[in-house]
Amino acid sequence: MVSRPAGLLLATLALASAFSGVENAEHTVARQAEIDRINAIPGIQWTAGMNSRFEGQPLFASKSLCGVKEGSRERIAERVKSGSMTVFKRDPNVALPKSFDSEANWPKCAKVIGDIRDQSACGCCWAFGAAEAASDRLCIFSNGTVQVPLSAQETCFCAQMEGCSGGQLETAWDYINTQGLVTGGQYKNSGPFSDLGTCSAFSLPHCHHHGPQGDDPYPAEGTKGCPNVNESPACPTACDAGAKAPYNDFQKARYSFAGSVQNIADEEGIMQAIMQHGPVEAAFTVMGDFENYVSGIYHATSEKTLGGHAIRIVGWGEEAGTKYWKVANSWNPYWGEKGYFRIRRGTDECGIEDSVVASAPSAQWLGPGLAPKPPPGPPTPGNCEDQDTQGECAATSKGGKRCEWCVLKGLGIGICQDPGAQCD
Repeated sequence: MVSRPAGLLLATLALASAFSGVENAEHTVARQAEIDRINAIPGIQWTAGMNSRFEGQPLFASKSLCGVKEGSRERIAERVKSGSMTVFKRDPNVALPKSFDSEANWPKCAKVIGDIRDQSACGCCWAFGAAEAASDRLCIFSNGTVQVPLSAQETCFCAQMEGCSGGQLETAWDYINTQGLVTGGQYKNSGPFSDLGTCSAFSLPHCHHHGPQGDDPYPAEGTKGCPNVNESPACPTACDAGAKAPYNDFQKARYSFAGSVQNIADEEGIMQAIMQHGPVEAAFTVMGDFENYVSGIYHATSEKTLGGHAIRIVGWGEEAGTKYWKVANSWNPYWGEKGYFRIRRGTDECGIEDSVVASAPSAQWLGPGLAPKPPPGPPTPGNCEDQDTQGECAATSKGGKRCEWCVLKGLGIGICQDPGAQCD
């Protein structure tokens, strides 16, 4: 016999379950109606579909995954105005082809450029886009002799606190410029660099993201296999146990660049920057319909804004008279067009052409496997501790010897020290 309190509890739970089921069914009906609306638009150039991740959830459930904080465009503009960020200058004498694909143009770096990563259920797209584009540019700079994935784990969790809560594009590039990055592949060293023995692989699991489930083997975001991240992992200060030489030294096996962080401000400038130096990171405003993207050339059909998302632009093309950017996302290769999506080009669709950041054309990449490029002439006498970047440190001397760059183990940041000083 069930007691009266227990009976009331069971009845309450049954009622709540029934209500939840009705509510979920209503959300599914609303989402299918939105998908049908998109696909029925005359002249629509992309296909929408039901996503198991959001089935039963209200429309716009992807809002929490948009990881570029508000004010990104304004912050970049302020940096440019202050002179702390330069602007790419388009050369009108450089001819731009009708289509371009970075992976095809640099076959020696195709493995790096074609590496589609997975940011898990973490809002660190800002860090992934930077680590990926920096990996591409490093490889291109080395003419394919350095083919490594730079660590999104370090970028996301060392460049700022609580990286899963969002960040800014320039924050990630400043960190790469001044502190450098260790190598780091995908979760549990999966992906194309599984045998490389990188230093700091991404610690959060693969997830199924927006779009139909299809052949995607990963669990949906918010489930047991891919839990939502309430607290970001700590900044790594040592390599993973399985790291191999020459990448297993967190202090020394780092890659950075000497030079400035740059904003690329218009369509043709972006095209030239990619064609000459490799993919770039960009941010765009995610609209309410984007979470239903499956394939095609995306253009917004919704007026609902969900937030900013950072990605990597790898090329461009034209289809049926419509120009597009080819964009690598960080939602694994099972999402969209094998991890990519296309979006209208030349119209600043969703702001994708006004928040673009990368290393400057004159950037000199530094790290293992790269022939050292000493600064022109002898180092300049000065105070080692006043130098902010690895390049500036190498160009400064004290007592007739070059200053030395040191990455502090406990903090994961680099400082310039006097020659012979202990690095700990």
